[in-house]
Amino acid sequence: MDLQSARELKSRLLADVRSATAETSGPAPVPHGFALGIAPRLDGGYAVAIRLRDEASASDGLLRVAEQSGDDLDVRTVGEIRPQRADSTGPDVSVLQSRQRPIYPGLSVGHPAVTAGTIGGFVRFDGRLHVLSNSHVLADSGQASPGDAALQPGVVDGGDPDSDSVGTLATFVPLGGAEASLMDVALAIVADGVGADPSAYPGGPLVGVATDPPGDSLVQKVGRTTGLTSGRVTAFEVDGITVEYDVGPVTFDNQIEIEGAGGDAFSAGGDSGSVIWTTTERLAFGLLFAGSTTGGSNGRGLTYANPLSVVLDELSATWVSQAPDG
Repeated sequence: MDLQSARELKSRLLADVRSATAETSGPAPVPHGFALGIAPRLDGGYAVAIRLRDEASASDGLLRVAEQSGDDLDVRTVGEIRPQRADSTGPDVSVLQSRQRPIYPGLSVGHPAVTAGTIGGFVRFDGRLHVLSNSHVLADSGQASPGDAALQPGVVDGGDPDSDSVGTLATFVPLGGAEASLMDVALAIVADGVGADPSAYPGGPLVGVATDPPGDSLVQKVGRTTGLTSGRVTAFEVDGITVEYDVGPVTFDNQIEIEGAGGDAFSAGGDSGSVIWTTTERLAFGLLFAGSTTGGSNGRGLTYANPLSVVLDELSATWVSQAPDG
């Protein structure tokens, strides 16, 4: 199935799901327990991606249409999706979790009230260099205030508010509301005197930002917890992803789904904020913010990311690929 046909089928399925939900009496077992997107096939074609929190999340109407669609669907049960904030355990990636100057992508970072996430990269905003990460990393899921410190490393990695501030919270996009969210993003202005190297990704700088779904579905990221990992895009334009934040569930539309390669997980708690790039072109395209611990063909969970081009447009920010003097 070509991309346009996949988008049309996705629209029909989405309309059917919404209709079935409206007709259902009583509370749903899992609110917003399904999501629909586009799944790239290895043969170059596309299918409609159906993602279920559990089997009870599928409406009767969805199942009826699914039976008629056959091989044009890619159906997976993904379990609960949560923001990828750090816990106190993980593999030994001691350099990324330690205090580093200059600061660079992949390092531990966080608001003083947050355990830790990841420096995804750097952008220029209002004429100044800023750290790019998630709202739930730098802005405590919207509960913080502009001017609050950004610590490197994050608190769980020993970050001290008195000595490890590398900047201050500048802006973030609110989570939740009447309509589905499109991104979990925040920026922290880099403090005067703090060096930064935006080019220091494994393998060299990312040369730009992709504006379309990745033609090469093979991708990489570097994050505070799992370091450098590889994977592939398994779905994009995914609508209806519900993420269980500490402040409550938030539903997202137009998201990207990634699965780890070689039987490994693509991300884990603490990798939130990582920028994801295409392996061949080295174009940044996703801002990692959430994941599940189950689901996927290898059973190691799935990772979700905001389209980076959408994030930058919303913030009126520009991608920075080289050090300021580069």
